[in-house]
Amino acid sequence: MAKKRSGGGLTGTQQAAKFLGVSVLAGAVLAGIALPAAGALGLAAKGTVEGFDEIPANLKTPPLSQRTTILDSKGGTIAQVYSRDRTVVALADISPYMQKAIVAIEDSRFYEHGAIDLKGVLRAMNKNATSGGVAQGASTLTQQYVKNVFVEEAGDDPDKVAEATQQTIGRKVKELKYAIQVEEELGKKKILENYLNITFFGQQAYGIEAAAKRYFSKSAKDLTLDESAMLAGIVQSPSRYDPVNDAQEAKKRRNTVLQRMADMKDISQAEADKAMAAPIKLSVSKPKNGCITAVDGAGFFCDYVREVFLSDPVFGKTKEDRAKLWNQGGLTVQTTLDPQAQKSTQDSIKNHVYQKDTVATAVSLVQPGSGKILAMGQSKPYGFGDNETQINFSVNRQMGGSNFGFPVGSTFKPFLAAAAIEGGKPPTQQYPSPYEMDYPATVQTCNGKPWVNDGKPEPYHLENENRSEVGPFALKDAMAKSVNTYFVQMLGDIGMCPVSQMTDKLHVLQGNGAKLPMVPSALTLGSTGMSPLTMASAYAAFANRGTYCTPIAIESIKKADGKSLPVPKSSCSQAMSQNTADSINTLLRGVVDSGTGQEAGLKDRDNAGKTGTTDARKNAWFVGYTSNLSAAVWVGSPSQRVEMNNITIGGQTYEQVYGGQVPGPIWRDAMNGALQGQPSAPFVSVNIPDTGQKPGVPATGAQGNNGDKSKNKGRHKPKPGGDNKPPPNPDQPFPGISIPPGVIGGDTGEWP
Repeated sequence: MAKKRSGGGLTGTQQAAKFLGVSVLAGAVLAGIALPAAGALGLAAKGTVEGFDEIPANLKTPPLSQRTTILDSKGGTIAQVYSRDRTVVALADISPYMQKAIVAIEDSRFYEHGAIDLKGVLRAMNKNATSGGVAQGASTLTQQYVKNVFVEEAGDDPDKVAEATQQTIGRKVKELKYAIQVEEELGKKKILENYLNITFFGQQAYGIEAAAKRYFSKSAKDLTLDESAMLAGIVQSPSRYDPVNDAQEAKKRRNTVLQRMADMKDISQAEADKAMAAPIKLSVSKPKNGCITAVDGAGFFCDYVREVFLSDPVFGKTKEDRAKLWNQGGLTVQTTLDPQAQKSTQDSIKNHVYQKDTVATAVSLVQPGSGKILAMGQSKPYGFGDNETQINFSVNRQMGGSNFGFPVGSTFKPFLAAAAIEGGKPPTQQYPSPYEMDYPATVQTCNGKPWVNDGKPEPYHLENENRSEVGPFALKDAMAKSVNTYFVQMLGDIGMCPVSQMTDKLHVLQGNGAKLPMVPSALTLGSTGMSPLTMASAYAAFANRGTYCTPIAIESIKKADGKSLPVPKSSCSQAMSQNTADSINTLLRGVVDSGTGQEAGLKDRDNAGKTGTTDARKNAWFVGYTSNLSAAVWVGSPSQRVEMNNITIGGQTYEQVYGGQVPGPIWRDAMNGALQGQPSAPFVSVNIPDTGQKPGVPATGAQGNNGDKSKNKGRHKPKPGGDNKPPPNPDQPFPGISIPPGVIGGDTGEWP
């Protein structure tokens, strides 16, 4: 008598021997299942055994793709993302009704046969022969599980999926051999558990737990008899028996399953009849997948986390490796997002800029000293509808941001001042600072070849925001009033190379990832486009007494098996001396105390910041910080086609928008809420003496003195041969709109 295994069926070796020993039958059977033409049986039999022996012995079973949960820093759920909605559960957590129903309808002799049901094969062969086609299959539950493994391995590749499901003898032979291996290694209960977790139940639900949640809003362990029968019936054809779209067809199929369960003595006929009489009662939970479902406007941060995962080599050597790991899912990603800071940021955004406004705002909050991104939000929500977008205005293009970032205006001036002080200029440095002037005739660059002011028909020229802004000025007043001519004279004095070196240390790049161009407008008045995250991270170095830390979004990642993955760490480096940073902090305190940023200032702690407004008022910025939090706020048109004059934003009309006027209050309210209940250490102050006020010049902070606007009559053009022009279409941000030479990213963003 043949030796039986626990759970029923022959051993794997005996099954293989029996399979190979009846090669003629096997060939005929396989051909009968896969091919309707009887004439092909001989050829099928000839190649079957050889193919069987050549198949690798071990079935590679990839981890089942599951949903990934993204958490904030306190453990709250931000969003769940998945390529396949699946939650793997143990057999003990699946209703006994469900276990019996799937066996009854898919493989009623599951516990009696081995990997291959020869009785079923013969029955199918006979049925197919008499019908002249493929009227009946002969796959056991184990074989179906193996086929699903092939499909899972194929992922979202349509060619691989087609290969995994093609109706060929070769695939069937492969499926049979691996079914034998699976029966040998796993046993019946584990096979059933795996099958219920891997199979597709329609409506984007993979596995029984996701299906129970989708159709009945409950767990698989709580499924009733009629619910289990309905789900078991779906498996054969998820589209045909979809109860959401065709309840009548689903009910017929459910009743077929119930009768089959009664025939198999899994339930009594009375139980079957009662369940058959019940209507289909659904409690559908719609799929909630992706960053679009994120809480408190954190969809863009959620998407940024995904971009970090897909781009950082710590998660895999190649992009394909990283994408495979992400799509496999089952991860628990704990991020740096602080729920208090995120809520405060989003509340402030909603209070000051409406979704329907012609302009938008984007805000990023970063923790000095750690690089942790604590909040990220914008007024145009994450989505596909009207006044929604999937462009993350807070980050660079390669991380899902706008094509070029947004010109930062006078918020760039602290970088120039830091370079000057680091190079030995005193924080009391004075320059004549007239209302208007030509740019210097030449400005030294890093390559020894100076930039030359060779504008035609006249030299490049600039002016201050107000005619009352006439020097001489010292740095303290010039920073508070944001005097353009002062900083252009400073650049002419120290040259562009120290500024370029400082911005390199602060990781200040254009929104397209390129280095800042070696032209005066870029290295003085912020004519190039950058992202709020770049600016918040760079200013965080001032708060951190000169130490810059790269921004990070991920604290930890655990796989479904509980094992931890390595995550990117912030890299910190000294960008400037502590004295230089302390000097900048002292200077920027004047901006919020009595300068252009008075509307933004915090009242209960040391804070500093800088305003910025660009030509034609297309962009307005406020970037500021305390000792433990740095934030950047941008307001403008993503298309860069809206001039913010006589404009309504957030229900309030503005004659002209300034950096301290709209972005400033957004920054103030976001910071106040984010820092509520948290102390902030005071800055280390540097004594910067007042140098006196020139008679006739309004006091710093006087009404209407908003000198943060970087205004130019001329534009800066590099020397011939210097490739500093914006790229041609299609990379030029707005087809048909020319950008003045040398103003890299001057009018940038993503085109509509």
